[in-house]
Amino acid sequence: MATKGSVDWALAGRVGRRVAGPDPLVNSYLSFSLVEDFSELTRQAEVLVAHHTGLRAPGVARAAVLDRHEWLDSNLASMRNLISPILQKVKPSPSGFSPLQQRVTAAEIGFLLGWISTRVLGQYDILVPEESEDNPNRLGGDAVYYVGTNVLLLEKNFSFRPRDFRLWIAIHEVTHRAQFLGVPWMRSYYTGLVEQALGEIDPDPRALRAALGRVVTAIRQGQNPLTDGGLAALFATPKQQEIMKKIQALMSLLEGHGNRVMNELGREHVAGQARMARVLDARRSRRGAAAIFSQLIGLDAKMRQYEVGEAFVKAVETAAGPRALDSAWRGPEYLPTVAELTAPDLWLARVSLGAAVV
Repeated sequence: MATKGSVDWALAGRVGRRVAGPDPLVNSYLSFSLVEDFSELTRQAEVLVAHHTGLRAPGVARAAVLDRHEWLDSNLASMRNLISPILQKVKPSPSGFSPLQQRVTAAEIGFLLGWISTRVLGQYDILVPEESEDNPNRLGGDAVYYVGTNVLLLEKNFSFRPRDFRLWIAIHEVTHRAQFLGVPWMRSYYTGLVEQALGEIDPDPRALRAALGRVVTAIRQGQNPLTDGGLAALFATPKQQEIMKKIQALMSLLEGHGNRVMNELGREHVAGQARMARVLDARRSRRGAAAIFSQLIGLDAKMRQYEVGEAFVKAVETAAGPRALDSAWRGPEYLPTVAELTAPDLWLARVSLGAAVV
């Protein structure tokens, strides 16, 4: 875990809670049905997803209904686990991170996760550590999260039928669980890419100056350096950028596949699915300061992953049948590249010949 004192995690939590704000419906009578509903509907979604995709995750998905603060705590634990390799590479000094650095870093992390906590509906996070003292909610690494307040607010504001909306969300998150646990190599491949990307990070100030130079060059060439993943991609080294392209291609496929399954099953099993989809699409279209912030943290890139990935999956299924995507699960070398995501015919031609990309 991260070296003690390198980041003020308690401050990060306090900042995150302030940004997340109070949970207006957490004690409402409307919230009483969430735990029972999501427990039942998550099991129902597992059956539907397994039959539709052929991907069967071991065990039974465990639904965890959280408020915004609980979601924040769990993701702080995940963040702490994720960035510990970077903190361990910080050049030794008499005091490690200075007190100011500790507080600035903590405030940035807290603000980021606090803001996201107001928008996220569901999550399957394979980077959450197993039950330990660093995971205060004791949820472990194989729980499907639902942020109850955010779900209730959308149901209330748009008059969604609760059980239908909850099933629709559950289908999406359970599809991600099926991808990571039903494809034997997927979890280790993904975490391996993340570890490679983090392993290339150099906390030396000279590396930061070099990154800033690349940003200035991009702007002079008329490019928007925030469009391909926010600040993380903006400061990536050339080697990191290659790794991030693999992560981007993988996540575009998984997010697009999740959306495709969610909407295909939703049309059959969820009353009002079309209107729900329109509302969520509009919700992703941000304006003003929210749009700028979304670019900075890379959420806009994630939204494009949904669009590009879903279009790829739809094109593949239209051209070669509803189970044509199964070829992607054969091994990492059969995953579509970034270029193939916008040219699905090239991917179909490659995998039909048994050709692999390393």
